[in-house]
Amino acid sequence: MFGPKAYICESSFNKNLLNIQKIIGNKNLMLVVKANAYGHGLSEICTFIKKKPNIILCVFSIKEACQIRDFGLKNKILIFSKIEKEWLGIALRENFCINLSCINDFKLIEDFTKKHNQCPSFHLKFDTGMTRLGFDLSDLRKVIKFLKKNINLPLEGLYTHFATADEGDLGFANMQLKSFKKIIKSFQSQKIKIKYTHCSNSGAVLNLPESYFNTVRIGMLAYGVFPSNELNKNIDLFPVMSFCGSIVNLRRVKKDTQISYGGVYKTKQETNIGVVQAGFADGVARDWYKKGFISYKGKRYQIAGRICMDQLMIDFENVYPKEGDEVLFFGQRGDDKISIEKIADTLNTTPYVLLTLIGGRTERYCI
Repeated sequence: MFGPKAYICESSFNKNLLNIQKIIGNKNLMLVVKANAYGHGLSEICTFIKKKPNIILCVFSIKEACQIRDFGLKNKILIFSKIEKEWLGIALRENFCINLSCINDFKLIEDFTKKHNQCPSFHLKFDTGMTRLGFDLSDLRKVIKFLKKNINLPLEGLYTHFATADEGDLGFANMQLKSFKKIIKSFQSQKIKIKYTHCSNSGAVLNLPESYFNTVRIGMLAYGVFPSNELNKNIDLFPVMSFCGSIVNLRRVKKDTQISYGGVYKTKQETNIGVVQAGFADGVARDWYKKGFISYKGKRYQIAGRICMDQLMIDFENVYPKEGDEVLFFGQRGDDKISIEKIADTLNTTPYVLLTLIGGRTERYCI
């Protein structure tokens, strides 16, 4: 097949998890696999996770959680999204952990419990500064009062989420951590037991070790990518995904030949222009053409002109690649290596955005 391909490397994934575990010690490990495992493919990553039953998986939607069960995994699964009455029965049946994030959520689980005499296990999320889902700090007394009144409900976790833990200035993150510690103390003073306490994300794992508690929640680090360039990069990471495209045509063109839409690229000399069958509909960032390049047989070549929806062109100079040969967009394949962090910095975006673009017709292969 000539289309775009993403090679997902199990050994790199395992090495990343091992190196993360060395840093955090014997804490419970939560792995975030939402958004198609950050573009790596939920099916492919779940294939690797089948050998790791103790890892807790985190998703955003009930649909993602059900997909994991369809893949045959029995791991504990936490759903981050706002709970919905319509799927509480599925969560109970499939043993999903749900997220309670506002006072109104208590009414939903109360009503469900009265009707079914049980409800799904749940984590409580507090907003300490993200201003997203989460109980307000002013709700703390009401939350504790409800839990003391309903001691038989299956409370499992307590958590929050950092807004700036992957940035150089940790002042706001430390303020969030201080608020979360106060919440924990309030629970402890009321003798409310929590099995999983977590607030670390990938940035906090490297920048804020005092935030580990007994459970650590990771995403980008597991996939071998640093979430920002402001982190303490005191860990060896190995990119799990290598994103490639196939050369489907090669032509020799004259100097001053215009390439692609708008003719913004003009050849400086007689050269070989290769057509690669992958475009922005497949996840190649369109703006990357301005300063972008690919790697082929250990050497980088410039992207020639605007990236099309389905294809892009490469200036191969005097090299004659074969039809069907692959070029590397990012990751590492043999002698070819391009850092997705470098692309993100150049485009003034984040690796999260670039990775979750991968879709469309991209075929994923476990290696």
